[in-house]
Amino acid sequence: MANFLKNLFAKKSRVAKVDVARRFELLSRVGQGSMSKVWRARDNMTGRMLAVKVLDKMKTERFEARFVGLKKPIEGDIAASLQHPNIVHTIEHGITTDGEQYLVMDFIEGLSLSYLVDVQNEQMRDNCLNYVIQLGEALDYLHRQNWIHRDLCPRNVMVDPDNTVKLIDFGLVVPNTPDFQKPGNRTGTANYMAPELIKRQRTDQRIDIFSFAVTAYEMFAKRLPWDVPDQETLETVLQHINKPPKPISQFTPHIDPRVAEVIMKGLQTNPTDRWQTMSEMLIPLRKAHEEIEAKRQMEQKLKAASAKAKAAKTKDGSAAVAAKAQKAKEDDDFFEQILFGEGTTKVDKPKTIPTTTAPPKEKREESAPTKPRPTSSKPAEPKAPVAKSNPNKTKTPAPKPIPKSASPDIVIEDEFDGIEIEVEGHKLDAVAADSESADEFDGIEIESELPVETESPLKPSDVDRKFSTLLTEEAQEANRVQADAPLADDGDEPVLRLPDDD
Repeated sequence: MANFLKNLFAKKSRVAKVDVARRFELLSRVGQGSMSKVWRARDNMTGRMLAVKVLDKMKTERFEARFVGLKKPIEGDIAASLQHPNIVHTIEHGITTDGEQYLVMDFIEGLSLSYLVDVQNEQMRDNCLNYVIQLGEALDYLHRQNWIHRDLCPRNVMVDPDNTVKLIDFGLVVPNTPDFQKPGNRTGTANYMAPELIKRQRTDQRIDIFSFAVTAYEMFAKRLPWDVPDQETLETVLQHINKPPKPISQFTPHIDPRVAEVIMKGLQTNPTDRWQTMSEMLIPLRKAHEEIEAKRQMEQKLKAASAKAKAAKTKDGSAAVAAKAQKAKEDDDFFEQILFGEGTTKVDKPKTIPTTTAPPKEKREESAPTKPRPTSSKPAEPKAPVAKSNPNKTKTPAPKPIPKSASPDIVIEDEFDGIEIEVEGHKLDAVAADSESADEFDGIEIESELPVETESPLKPSDVDRKFSTLLTEEAQEANRVQADAPLADDGDEPVLRLPDDD
């Protein structure tokens, strides 16, 4: 201990006074404490971005006056001696031309821990225990270097983009020696001060353990362990040291019970009931953190595997749907080929499926005899003669049909199916009549084997103009009987028939 104090307070060469405004380009104010101001600055010699802290001269002298005769080291000397990943690196320190102490430190691009406590965003929720442990490791290192911080709180902690915690302020740090442990020096931030410090009792590193427990409590619960107003006063501080802290699990049910137990033990009013060292306090915190992280990684792996399986299932489902659609398309193509033919494509397909044509009205009414009805005043137009084959006759060429242009005024009755003419005395189912007697004509019965007078064949124009007939039921029956009877073979005499009901 004697060698430590001797080396600490030995006379050292001081750096020359520096005109901070000329040496550095002060870009913007990034922080201000009760005893200092901090700028974001660029070193004009190297171009490096730095943080320049300038201490208020009068406030610093007032604070150091409390340790008259003890030769308390200045902040620059303490900060420059600390080398730890969770403590900001101090590059240089000295005295300005105005007689103020200044420190040049790495500029931390990040967020204040006090801000993260207030917002409680996803970053804070996911890394809260990790931040607590990092801050505890910085404090443990400080204690092992035989220092007491005396002002540990979220305001004096930064978190960089890599989620690395940095302890940045050492204005109230004192050596952890008997001379500086004496009661009477009551400095710090009120809501984080240990009860023995407020009561002006003897202090040691355990006051930092109490402040650390309050800070950890606030990081998880976003509140202090006691009900206190927004404005800090000594009366409120005296009230909270006389009341037990509220259980942290009351405000954060998700907190691990082991972590909650560690924090609550650090808040004990009696120093002997707290954790005695930071190293001891960090052991259960690290163990809980390792198990929690292992569980979280396992959950992430299971979640990733579940998502992968779900994606694969969705892919298989999509493939099944596509296969089903392809099968439906193949079925449609198969039925289309059956309906429209093998070589039919969609372009060649008819727009509508062909339907069976209804039989002619004559066929539908063949079985039911029709009653004769009078013809209209206008003679019915007979249909053009069509040659009808006879199995007992030699087939001969049929006469040319009557051109339609020759009979523009002829009307065909529904019941009239044409004229049957047998040449050379066979059969004639028509009669010449004057157009005036067409209404009284009801049909003609012709006996079989009637001789026919040899006359010149009727011209188509005469037939179209003069002949119109309506066969009665009896005439139709007689015609069918005669049609079915075998005809005498007249050699090469042609037989000409017009279409009938058959």
